[in-house]
Amino acid sequence: MGRKKLVRFAENDVAHNVIEAQKPIYKEIKGNWNSRQFGNEKPLTLEVACGRGEYTTGLAQVFPERNFIGVDIKGARIWRGSQIAIENGLANVAFLRTHIQNLEDFFAPEEVACIWITFPDPRPKEGDEHRRLTHPRFLKMYQKLLKKDGWLHFKTDNLPLFDYTLDVLASQPIQNLVFTKDLYASPLNEEHYGISTTYEKMFGAKGFSMNYLKCQFLAP
Repeated sequence: MGRKKLVRFAENDVAHNVIEAQKPIYKEIKGNWNSRQFGNEKPLTLEVACGRGEYTTGLAQVFPERNFIGVDIKGARIWRGSQIAIENGLANVAFLRTHIQNLEDFFAPEEVACIWITFPDPRPKEGDEHRRLTHPRFLKMYQKLLKKDGWLHFKTDNLPLFDYTLDVLASQPIQNLVFTKDLYASPLNEEHYGISTTYEKMFGAKGFSMNYLKCQFLAP
């Protein structure tokens, strides 16, 4: 492991806004995010597979009245978002280091008000469909974690993944679905608050259109 990564992991160890396995709060946080981490009752928003946390920190600046949690397994990536939050005094930001399939171990049913999926790995290989973050098994999990009026947001430059997601959602218990395959030219453009991820900037510069949707789940 490189020295830079070791330094970043050491800083994560002492960062108050990084929740990871070696910290006692890691096993105690489920159902207790507002009381144990944030000390308030503000609504929770998740960014799953958050990478460097561009949306987690960006949305936190736009909405100080809400709490934001970036979730990713890559500690070196989480480090960047953690440092941005610290440098900007964003007390409404935290990062959880875990695999996305383990979310139910860290969030209670209906604990979350909003979920963002931003530029996930499209997993195009045959047999890898079950790892896509909009696969039915993940959607079922998001439905459990979201409040009854909660929103799911999805943004990607990958059109095959977006079309796959629309096909999957057609068989899911959802409502109020809106989407666009050209976000920047759409009335929905304001929905992303001008926040761009590293991948979004890179693929946008290559001429890729951005795909976006949001929906709510029906009550079970």
